[in-house]
Amino acid sequence: MPETQGDGAATGGSTADAAGGSAEGPTAGPTAGSTGGPAGGPTAAATAGATGGSAGAPAGARRGRPRSEGVERAVFDAVGGLLDEGVPLAELSIERIARTAGVGKATIYRRWTGKEELFVDLLRSMEPPDPVLSGTSVRGDLVILLESMRARGVAKRTSSLLHNAFAQMQLYPRLWEVYHHTVIEPRRRLSLDTVRRGMEQGEIRDDLDIEFVNDLLTGPLLLRTVIRPGASLEPGLAERVVDTVMEGLRPRD
Repeated sequence: MPETQGDGAATGGSTADAAGGSAEGPTAGPTAGSTGGPAGGPTAAATAGATGGSAGAPAGARRGRPRSEGVERAVFDAVGGLLDEGVPLAELSIERIARTAGVGKATIYRRWTGKEELFVDLLRSMEPPDPVLSGTSVRGDLVILLESMRARGVAKRTSSLLHNAFAQMQLYPRLWEVYHHTVIEPRRRLSLDTVRRGMEQGEIRDDLDIEFVNDLLTGPLLLRTVIRPGASLEPGLAERVVDTVMEGLRPRD
């Protein structure tokens, strides 16, 4: 992925790249963050307070560290504001994000391994929450899953930032791969598990391929949210799709 000079973690997108020898990467570490970050950034005391952790914590130790919601919100607002101004993703270096948010680069690296992970988290924060399934009714859980897809489609249509972000993201294979792995694939597995449960409980024919059945259910929503972005996403669409497909998939006598 193209990136401005010095943003080593963003060019490759991997944890290993983020830990590389870039002057902007985590090798500058917590010590660099405690001294203030870029010009115009917070003082040492403000930076230490914003990160919510000790200066001796390892760089990139995002998981398990207490988060400062204020810092995270400032970073998200900075990225969103830059995108709204028309700044291309390729020019959103960690240094520029940190400067805009008023935090040190090390503060960002303590929460995200690089630009890809940060951007995916931003998108997740703007989307409806992941669905919670009842685990009792297969039909009901399928409706919940498809309604979640419908709600995300509506959100992308009504948010210029989301629309712009997704349009740009698909031009960057590495970023799209991270989003697919961390966001899309877990939802897909949840849907496949629900279809499998329907087969085991006798609500769906068990002589069919699980992925094929899942495609039949999710296909209409994907068609209307991706291929035909202007198509109707009216309330009740999820129930109509599930009931129509399951009627044809009932076990044969």
